Amino acid sequence: MPWAGGGMRAVAAVLAAVLAAGTALPRPGLLPHGPARRDARLRPGDDESSPGVPLRRPLRLYGRAARRLYVGTNGVISTQDFPRETQYVDDDFPTDFPVIAPFLADLDTSGDRGNIYYRQDDSPDVLDQAAGYIQAGFPHTTGSFAPTNTFIATWEDVGAYQELSQDTEPSKKLNTFQAVIAYDDEDTYAIFLYPDGGLQFLGTRPKESYNVQLELPARVGFSRGDGDDPKRDGLFHSLASSEQALRRLERESNAGVRGVWVFHVGSVAPLEHVEPGVGGAAGPSVPQSPVHHAPGTADYTRMLYNRADHTSTELPVQRGSEAMSPNYGSRVPALLGIVPEGLPASPGQEQSRRLHPDRDGSARQSYSGNPSSYSSGHHGVGVEEDVHFNPDVFTYSAAGKETCAQHHGRCSPHAFCTDYATGICCHCRATYYGNGRQCLPEGAVHRLNGKVSGSLMVGRASVRFQDVDLHAYIVGSDGRAYTAISGVPQPAARALLPLLPVGGLFAWLFALEEPSSENGFSITGAEFTQSLEVTFYPGEETVHVTQMAEGLGPDNYLSLKTHIQGQVPFLPEDVTVHITPYKELYHYSSSAVTSSAQREYVLAAGTANQTLSYRLRQNITFAGCPHARLPARQWLSVVRAFALYDSQEHVLRYALAARVSSAQDDVENPPVNPCHDSTHTCEATARCQPGAGMEYTCECAAGYHRAGRGCRDVDECAEGLSQCGPFTVCLNVPGSYRCECHSGYRPAEDGQACVPLAPASNPCEDGSHPCAPRDRARCLPRAGGRPACECLPGYTGDGIDCSDVDECAENPCHLAATCYNMPGSFSCRCQPGYEGDGFQCTQEGSTQRLTPCQHERLYPRAVPPGPSPVDDGHMPQCDEEGRYRPLQCHRSTGHCWCVDAAGQEIAGTRTAPGSTPPRCGSPAESIQQLTPCEHERLYPRAVPPGPLPVGNGHVPQCDEQGQYLPLQCHGSTGHCWCVDAAGQEIAGTRTAPGSTPPRCGSPEPTERPHTMCERWRQSLLEHYGGSPRSDQYVPQCDTGGNFTPLQCHGDSGYCWCVDESGREIQGTRSEPGSPPPCLPSVAPPSIRPSPRPDVSPPATGTFLLYAQGQQIGYLPLNGTRLQKEAAKTLLSLHGSIVVGIDYDCREKMIYWTDVAGRTISRASLEPGAEPETVINSGLISPEGLAVDHLRRAMFWTDSGLDKIERARLDGSERQVLFDTELVNPRAITVDPVRGNLYWTDWNREAPKIETSTVSGASRRVLVNKDIGLPNGLTFDPFSKLLCWADAGTKHLECILPDGTGRHIIQNNLNYPFSIISYANHFYHTDWRRDGVIAIDKDTGSFTDEYLPEQRSHLYGITAVYPYCPGARK
Repeated sequence: MPWAGGGMRAVAAVLAAVLAAGTALPRPGLLPHGPARRDARLRPGDDESSPGVPLRRPLRLYGRAARRLYVGTNGVISTQDFPRETQYVDDDFPTDFPVIAPFLADLDTSGDRGNIYYRQDDSPDVLDQAAGYIQAGFPHTTGSFAPTNTFIATWEDVGAYQELSQDTEPSKKLNTFQAVIAYDDEDTYAIFLYPDGGLQFLGTRPKESYNVQLELPARVGFSRGDGDDPKRDGLFHSLASSEQALRRLERESNAGVRGVWVFHVGSVAPLEHVEPGVGGAAGPSVPQSPVHHAPGTADYTRMLYNRADHTSTELPVQRGSEAMSPNYGSRVPALLGIVPEGLPASPGQEQSRRLHPDRDGSARQSYSGNPSSYSSGHHGVGVEEDVHFNPDVFTYSAAGKETCAQHHGRCSPHAFCTDYATGICCHCRATYYGNGRQCLPEGAVHRLNGKVSGSLMVGRASVRFQDVDLHAYIVGSDGRAYTAISGVPQPAARALLPLLPVGGLFAWLFALEEPSSENGFSITGAEFTQSLEVTFYPGEETVHVTQMAEGLGPDNYLSLKTHIQGQVPFLPEDVTVHITPYKELYHYSSSAVTSSAQREYVLAAGTANQTLSYRLRQNITFAGCPHARLPARQWLSVVRAFALYDSQEHVLRYALAARVSSAQDDVENPPVNPCHDSTHTCEATARCQPGAGMEYTCECAAGYHRAGRGCRDVDECAEGLSQCGPFTVCLNVPGSYRCECHSGYRPAEDGQACVPLAPASNPCEDGSHPCAPRDRARCLPRAGGRPACECLPGYTGDGIDCSDVDECAENPCHLAATCYNMPGSFSCRCQPGYEGDGFQCTQEGSTQRLTPCQHERLYPRAVPPGPSPVDDGHMPQCDEEGRYRPLQCHRSTGHCWCVDAAGQEIAGTRTAPGSTPPRCGSPAESIQQLTPCEHERLYPRAVPPGPLPVGNGHVPQCDEQGQYLPLQCHGSTGHCWCVDAAGQEIAGTRTAPGSTPPRCGSPEPTERPHTMCERWRQSLLEHYGGSPRSDQYVPQCDTGGNFTPLQCHGDSGYCWCVDESGREIQGTRSEPGSPPPCLPSVAPPSIRPSPRPDVSPPATGTFLLYAQGQQIGYLPLNGTRLQKEAAKTLLSLHGSIVVGIDYDCREKMIYWTDVAGRTISRASLEPGAEPETVINSGLISPEGLAVDHLRRAMFWTDSGLDKIERARLDGSERQVLFDTELVNPRAITVDPVRGNLYWTDWNREAPKIETSTVSGASRRVLVNKDIGLPNGLTFDPFSKLLCWADAGTKHLECILPDGTGRHIIQNNLNYPFSIISYANHFYHTDWRRDGVIAIDKDTGSFTDEYLPEQRSHLYGITAVYPYCPGARK
């Protein structure tokens, strides 16, 4: 349309005024909107979307025609309706649906917090104003462009989503912004407008973050939303996704007007990428310096021509003198995908990077759209200061609803995930069919591969075959299925010719669908089990067929296992089998399909024919979507059927052509067998077996005895029915038993017995490595190459050449002592006239004639090793004569108790902090003779001289009478031995750490230990205060302590089946009023030794452990490469949200914090270990955790209480180190050798990294400049570097403990949460990628990533290796 001259002059005047003043866009600069322009208003809410708005004219987006637009609450416009916000609002670009995003974040207009307006408009004033902005952005290419239509969406004073409680008020920070889509018949432009002061908040807090304080920055840009795996391959353009870039939206522009951003987003001509405006920087205050690039930029831009399929034009981060904005002028090309050397395509152009290994093994960087590319978006993380902890938010129950945000990885790449009120379901996209978890292209040819095994009686001959090949070929366009089974012995193969249902399964799976009907694959997908029973007449031979589909393999091949067992009639060689077309009625429920039929077949031999028949009953079970609307009944019509045995190739073949159609209402509805509708009277421990018609029997599974209408478990271990071999322990489980290897043994090759563990040989063990001697360096094995060498603490070098470090230069000794440097260590000796250990020296004679109380005050007992302060030990109170005062109180914990004359606590006198202290008598009244054991506990034998603690000496264990316990174990080393009455070790009884302790003395009968079910139940009952609410889950255990097969969630009526470990069996969860029929495990007895199911022990070697919500994951390393195929869940922790995690290398224990349970727990990595809670009170949001393996202590941060605390590893001697000058403490790490503690505080106003000694002394700020949101922190004991991952600056940086040597390793992280250092790599968890990312320390390059199959946020990470870092002598 022609432009109105007056309108254009007005727009030109506005633009000129804004440019001249150099100011930001005022609110009047937005296009007119609101009720006065008859805008539609989106209904208030947290996740609302408009109806589809039919466009008066179609517009083009990424070269596609769009006829409708949808507006969403969360700052987005799309050409299709939105999924639930959990599927996209926290994720990075690309999205899996088309998106125009002026400010994509978790927004909320509830409670009158703003309005969202939208409309179509073709009025001249609007068209002119839009055209003016477009010409300003594209001054050289849009001189003749005249839009004919606009679509305007305005978010006015909208707020961020908040979880409000009685103690919180809604945030007063509100945002205003606008998106305008202007188009004609050929081109489409998008305009984003951000008025001055319009962006008062830059990000929103994820709903899944629990009480871990995080804030994800908004995303601004476009996403095409296509590709086979839209989360990775789709085209997208990112303008801003970091706090720094978002702040610049109001101040800068690509159209010459501050706050205005223009993009060419569609054209009838090919337009593969969004094209940003090139109108130059806005306002005179923006520097016009030329753009400089690091070496190699030209190579990257040339590579971009062929490789880039998604882009990110992230706004640059301003840093001091380096801040600059390019003057684009006419040099910027028309398409973003073509960039001239030395010039970015838009402000701060950054491309996604991926490492491509060269043939020589080195790595080069290129831009790529590969699935493992790293998005270059800068992401921020933060805290809403006015959001307080709400305890109701963090109550977790086993009936917690699954969401697509957590589990969309279960869906096929060709499917989308939908959230329902009680869970999720997957649905195949258009042009695909299946159950959503597996989807295949419609009308395509498919293949199936499998194995067939069987044991048949053919007439009177027995025939067996094992794992013969099955191949099927499916022509989906007309419902044809061809099946070939090769290798079945000839008598059995001929006898199986009438057994058409073997191939008939594939005919039903891929039948041609008539209107309003679905074939089998559309319902079951590629994971199901078919149970088929066929009875031949007149001989009544019966055969059972089980076919188990195990999913889709490479190239979408369905994998299948078939087992055939029973008796079939013998067929002579000269006989052929003919089967007439037939119809069969199938009945459908939410998790099962059933059918039964009487079928005839004709045997032909020459001119003689004989008609025979068989009866079949089949049951197909699968895990279906509970929200799917399945047909009650459908007809399967087989229009052609063919069976042939090829004696030359020894192949049995079936061919069928089938259609599936809906069953008409006038078809008689046959009665349903009671086994199929759960109206039978079999008890839960028995299995209902359908019979003829309405008949059925109650049968016991293998491993059970008949008991009335129910079944009783057989204890194979007690009755001698197990086949466990030497060095194993038999454990009975419902319906079966389990063989476990003794500690130090592994399963033998025969699967029956156990053999001693044999460590694998490697260069580090056989001495063929190049490292320095073992007293100077450590050898680290690497897969397929030269091992890595690292100098031990106390030495410096490259690992091959290591020189001694002079520790005396740091003056570690007492002022009255002399330091002597030694290879790899040092020693301190008191000078003449002084005595002590060199770390503490006192004048000689000052300790003469000290009483035990005075001596203990000078040299407390329970003090961490080394020269650390004694604050953690109890300092006894003495009277004037130096005797113990009868009343003793701990100055840190507040506990009080009475003691005898020897200072020993009198049992039953301890009182809690804050309560009235006990009344204690005179110590003279309690004087008694100490037994030798009691005396040795007070004054251990093997104790170093001076004030060193007694942790290195053995403290004996005494019984109630003060006598030596027959079994003694060393608290630090783990050795155990037997002693006689005098406490002397009995020769030959000592055992190694981790092995089974010896049997000493006459054992007394002990109570049965609590099972996992009982411990879990007791733990939850304690957590609920002894009285759980009706909506809280508590596991149900039987009399033996095992999980009952049926578990229900309080009185809600929701029930499900569990296995012997308490894990939910998928597909069994039921609605209220219809509990599922749960059976104990019916698997055949497992004669192979296996580990306990509650803790899956890792293999030997180095591996990573990461926290992922309710589980701890195991990721082994091959050298430093991630062995992703061997990753697994190490520990499942129902109801927990694990955040911090660390490892005690001495006891081989993992420790973790749980923000849902507000606890700190631990578990051994030894087989059979159980989780144990060590801290269960006084916590609100425990996050970071660090273990000091030398001092046997742990440290943690609590962002809810703003505290840093420490305790012994068993939870005792708890102490608050710091509770001031902390706002959001998160990460914490420890240097055990030097006794230093480090932690991060990502206070948004003043983020910092601090340090102190492990006892809390010498606190100081280490880093507080150029730091944003330091989430992750790690200390490398070999390089002695402290390194952190910053979610604000996106940097991975390192520094020396003295504050010098700061340097950047990587400057383009996504959203790091936790980090760990190992060998020459860093490994960090990432909240944008939801995975583990590997970074090379030397080059700073990304080398690998692991994305767990189950997608949810990953928290803490730690490394586990088979040695402990050394300590000073």
